[in-house]
Amino acid sequence: MTAPPAIAATAPEAAAQTSPADAAPAAPLDLFAPRAPRRGLPGFVRGHPAIAFGGALMLVMLFIAVFAPVLGTVDPTALAPAQRIREPSVLHWFGTDMLGRDVYSRVLFGTRVSLTVGFSVALIASLAGLAIGLVSGFVRAADAVIMRIMDGLMSIPPILLAVALMALTRGSVGNVITAITIAEFPRVSRLVRSVVLSLREQPFVDAAVASGTRTPAIVLRHILPNTLAPLTVQATYVCAGAMITEAILSFIGAGTPPTVPSWGNIMAEGRALWQVKPYIVFFPAAFLSVTVLAVNLLGDGLRDALDPRMGRRL
Repeated sequence: MTAPPAIAATAPEAAAQTSPADAAPAAPLDLFAPRAPRRGLPGFVRGHPAIAFGGALMLVMLFIAVFAPVLGTVDPTALAPAQRIREPSVLHWFGTDMLGRDVYSRVLFGTRVSLTVGFSVALIASLAGLAIGLVSGFVRAADAVIMRIMDGLMSIPPILLAVALMALTRGSVGNVITAITIAEFPRVSRLVRSVVLSLREQPFVDAAVASGTRTPAIVLRHILPNTLAPLTVQATYVCAGAMITEAILSFIGAGTPPTVPSWGNIMAEGRALWQVKPYIVFFPAAFLSVTVLAVNLLGDGLRDALDPRMGRRL
């Protein structure tokens, strides 16, 4: 019996039968090729210059607030009638006011008041707004009552509501924080409520309900973590608005007492001499503008960093 003729192998079969030794050699490993950038805080900051610039400005203001007693030249409340209304000089870097007090030292200590009010209002308003927004957004029975109260508070301009609340109490930093918080937290609660309403209809919430998970567990495990990103961004704007509102209240005499060195008080005391001694108003106004700018830059940078849609566009 003769052997059957050999059948020619097709191209795919020939390629499959090729030994590894016959294959093309792999490209050599380039040890000097650039490596992929590592993810971390430095890379995160480099990718968002607004956070880097705003954070740097905020660190400077925090440094000034913490070390104001060391950086200041004299007691900010010390009166020196013989040194009243002096131009900026080596002894008084920002000049003196109508009572001879050093404007430079008063501006430095005013940083403490402004940052204390801004951070306190942002923290308290965020916590209160978060609690109310979670309850209002997830409990349908309480939504109508809570939101009508929030709408009533939001119908009054924040500065007018703060002035009305301060008129019922005496001027102090604590009362200023309370008044501004009452004026700001309804907006935070409405923001959280809107986020919760959109999250409540998501499939993962339906799956948690179908699996028998209780409502408190759903709120804490699934709803709350997804509200932290927009809440953090909103807190930065609340902080900036609170510092401006505190300065306005002190400027019109409804905020901190005149004995407390705050930027609003310093500008209020120097407005009568604005045309002849503008430095009394300029320096505290410049510090307020830089601080608010730093907080707003942080808010804008966090919004771009925490919003995945913004990241895809960039």
